[in-house]
Amino acid sequence: MGTELAKELAALDRLPMSKLRDRYAEAFGEPPSGNSRPWLARRLAWRLQERALGGLSERAKARAAELADDADLRVVPPRPGAAVTPAPPPAPAPADPRLPAPGTVLTRPHKRGVLEVQVLADGFEFAGSRYGSLSAVAKAATGSHCNGFAFFGLAGGGKS
Repeated sequence: MGTELAKELAALDRLPMSKLRDRYAEAFGEPPSGNSRPWLARRLAWRLQERALGGLSERAKARAAELADDADLRVVPPRPGAAVTPAPPPAPAPADPRLPAPGTVLTRPHKRGVLEVQVLADGFEFAGSRYGSLSAVAKAATGSHCNGFAFFGLAGGGKS
């Protein structure tokens, strides 16, 4: 790197923010979108080095174009009121392998009776109420927190 470029890069740290913003607008042809001093200085240093030392090779540019899908890139968030396509809903989490198939009824002797819990596709049913986890069922049955898989004997991978 030439001494002139090194001096120019070192001078960026001493520039007041207003001059740094002006220098950025001059280098990039548009005003900066952010007010972060370190970000502006890094981007401006990159542009100065690019101009002095040359940018990416044609081969690198072609490879970057292959990898980039510009339609999905966003530098600035959309303005309020702009139409935004919603992201697809996340895929449901896979069921815990320790759980038996939906429809199975888990039984466990407890105090002077037997607890019966039906496994549903999206939770559990116990005593006429729906629960999201076996731990919630165990708490409803015992009144204290405990591991639902261990309580119902499923802690060993569903082999009980």
